[in-house]
Amino acid sequence: MKRIACMFLLLGYCAAWAQETHDHTAPETLGKVEFSTSCAAKVQGSFNRAVALLHSFTYAPAIEAFTRVAQADPGCAMAHWGVAMSYYHQLWEPAFPGDALDKARAVLEKAEAGAQQEKAATPREREYVAAAALLVTPNEAYPARAAKYRDAMAALAGHYRDDVEAQIFYALALLATASPRDQSHQNQKAAAKILVPLYQKYPQHPGLSHYIIHATDNAELAKDGLKAAQEYSHIAPSAPHALHMPSHIFTRLGMWNDSIKSNQAARVAARAQGDIGEELHSMDYLVYASLQVGRDAEAAAVLKDLSAMNLSQAKEFKIAYAATAMPVRYAVERRKWEDAARCSAPEGAPPHVSALAAWARALGKARSGDAAAAKADVELMQKLAEQLRAAGNQYWAGQVDVQIGEARAWIAADENKPEEALALMTKAADDEDAVEKLPVTPGPIVPAREQLAGMLAQMGRNDAALTQYEKSLMASPGRRGALQGALESARAAGMKSKATFYEAALNKPN
Repeated sequence: MKRIACMFLLLGYCAAWAQETHDHTAPETLGKVEFSTSCAAKVQGSFNRAVALLHSFTYAPAIEAFTRVAQADPGCAMAHWGVAMSYYHQLWEPAFPGDALDKARAVLEKAEAGAQQEKAATPREREYVAAAALLVTPNEAYPARAAKYRDAMAALAGHYRDDVEAQIFYALALLATASPRDQSHQNQKAAAKILVPLYQKYPQHPGLSHYIIHATDNAELAKDGLKAAQEYSHIAPSAPHALHMPSHIFTRLGMWNDSIKSNQAARVAARAQGDIGEELHSMDYLVYASLQVGRDAEAAAVLKDLSAMNLSQAKEFKIAYAATAMPVRYAVERRKWEDAARCSAPEGAPPHVSALAAWARALGKARSGDAAAAKADVELMQKLAEQLRAAGNQYWAGQVDVQIGEARAWIAADENKPEEALALMTKAADDEDAVEKLPVTPGPIVPAREQLAGMLAQMGRNDAALTQYEKSLMASPGRRGALQGALESARAAGMKSKATFYEAALNKPN
């Protein structure tokens, strides 16, 4: 068994190999991965390259790469493991998109068959395959399967403490099973405790910087992820996701210009590789960041490009969400209520995406003085939330409930029921604050607490409005709407020093 590292540069063997096996130019600057196996020495470099692709969530090329390894060495059980793991998108929704679960199950049967042969796999490799097999157990809900896989990876990592990849995949499993309601971020901190020391030792490993960003993608830990965010795109610049991921931390810290640059680069790379999901994901973050620095024309240009894109895959959540969220952000952030009232989701979009468009329409109508029309959209949102609960999607059902509360609050405000409106919005804000966002979105279109502050300001309660704006800014630093609202509320309340502070913050170069 040989330990061979491959630094994937745009030259020599790797480039020639990629040109032979890919319809498009595959990522070739992916960082440095060393994953020892009992497979033939001739495929070890290719296997390392495939693992590097997987660590940057470059799934389709990873499947191709692992498949080539299996073809070159049919007895390499770990190549089949790699294909199966590339079908598993564990930080995305759903974790097994489309028919990926069936494909992963089929390829793991090959891996298990190979692993059972004494000469085809080591005990360590058999443990990797057995852990992955837990992810595809029939007739068991995904959360239970994911938890069993996490525990199996914990055992593997304990058995082979010098196996860097075992530690990394265990940390990723911790992130995949973190509860959105855990405000202590127990799993994220446990993952970071594993990843950070390894990152200091292996600074060119793409998975380490990538997963540190995910571990710190929350208000509490975001500053701890800044170094990894600033370095990941340099470690694996040929992977579109590596170019995009730093913007998760930049968004958390209100570093809007950095986020814009990150997503502009990611968008170009994703387009070049034909990855529409990653392209749209980057475009959504780009629109969000552009609006925060008042670059509305640039956001509008992205929307123009969106209108020309083929959205035939809009049933996939990642694609449908970004395609729907961008025009919603553009309308709602700019308070163009007539535009918001016309927002729609692509045909066949998942219920939580359709609910986002309905929320925009409800806000647009209620804030334009047509509460009666807004109620029809709220009724639709309630039906969509019921569909999500029936399907077992409690997280998004809860998010739609928050949106329903927000819409009902603005309806009550339009109907001149101020106390009811404030009670509804306060509950929405508390419920939203209690749950972490998922990686697919930079955050709610407008945080409920920021909306609560705006509602209080609209009612002339400027002291209370400023308090809520400041709470919202603690969780979502640098949001333009909150800074502008805080400035106006401070001025209206006669708080000169705070007005000066927020005016400076609003005009500060990002």
